[in-house]
Amino acid sequence: MEPLNVKIYADGAVLDDMLDAYHTGFVSGFTTNPSLMKKAGVPDYVAFAREVVERIPDLPISFEVFADDFETMEKEARKIHSLGKNVYVKIPIQNTKGESSIPLIHALSEDGINLNVTAILTVSQVEQAVHAFAPGTDNIVSVFAGRIADTGRDPLPYMQRSVALCDTRPEAHLLWASSREVINVFQAEQLGVDIITCTPAIINKLKGNIGKPLEDVSLDTVKGFNKDIKVLGYSIL
Repeated sequence: MEPLNVKIYADGAVLDDMLDAYHTGFVSGFTTNPSLMKKAGVPDYVAFAREVVERIPDLPISFEVFADDFETMEKEARKIHSLGKNVYVKIPIQNTKGESSIPLIHALSEDGINLNVTAILTVSQVEQAVHAFAPGTDNIVSVFAGRIADTGRDPLPYMQRSVALCDTRPEAHLLWASSREVINVFQAEQLGVDIITCTPAIINKLKGNIGKPLEDVSLDTVKGFNKDIKVLGYSIL
């Protein structure tokens, strides 16, 4: 595969998967979230985060706050920030009451904390986040393109406008979140998106399928069907 300008971040909370991705040198960073931690069965948030930072000390890693009120969220953000210089604190663009996180984002950014503003789905939210960052800081704006697509909308126009907004501020790096398939990586590349998060399944496809002749993919598909048929032991006749 030809080198890409868009950076690949591995999305997940299974430490072994994260370390596999890290040692291949294929990814440029990592993201986690509470839902991924729940799925992975992480028993202790802080212990998990500390181990990840210890094992992956030199690539950006995003850890998300858990609280829903902004006072507690701020305390959590500062604790997460203290875990390592490569840590980005994920702050959702709003809480469950629909209250904006922008005042908190601005306050944390003014204190030099690197942020990953997450759960963004509108261009307006991108604009608000971009203007909340303090000069000289380094931040990620995570737009959930996959979830936009889940509503039946084409995410590309949203991402294109988000690229333009983030390009106005050196403090903002646009991240295509919730990617669903390999083609999303190349869509992000074409639009000039800075980062895209990929699951381990997508990363494996990127390493093994790009440029593969479609005839070969067809043959592999038939072989896969045949393998499963033998396991099933079914008989039609």
